[in-house]
Amino acid sequence: QVQLVESGGGLVQPGGSLRLSCAASGRIFSIYTMGWYRQAPGKERELVAHITSGGTPNYAEAVKGRFTISRDNDKNTVYLQMNSLKPEDTAMYYCHHGGGYWGQGTQVTVSS
Repeated sequence: QVQLVESGGGLVQPGGSLRLSCAASGRIFSIYTMGWYRQAPGKERELVAHITSGGTPNYAEAVKGRFTISRDNDKNTVYLQMNSLKPEDTAMYYCHHGGGYWGQGTQVTVSS
């Protein structure tokens, strides 16, 4: 069993930054791809970014150049640094563990 605890969401003005964290417990962390997804009201959940066990990132086109995913295997934690935030980035952000587990989500709201 894996538990994922996200933190770092909140309300930020357009152009601002936030850093999301997802701490994992349970199964071995380092061998799994980890990802961040988001879901806005009335829309389907979509991939934001993921990072392989070897540290290779992949980003959705909408966030390329603005978001950075990283991981610290010693801390069993994956991060999402979000810069130049836009109102359309407003969503619930979910951490995903490659073993098939989801976090509870953290809300990100970008508004003036």
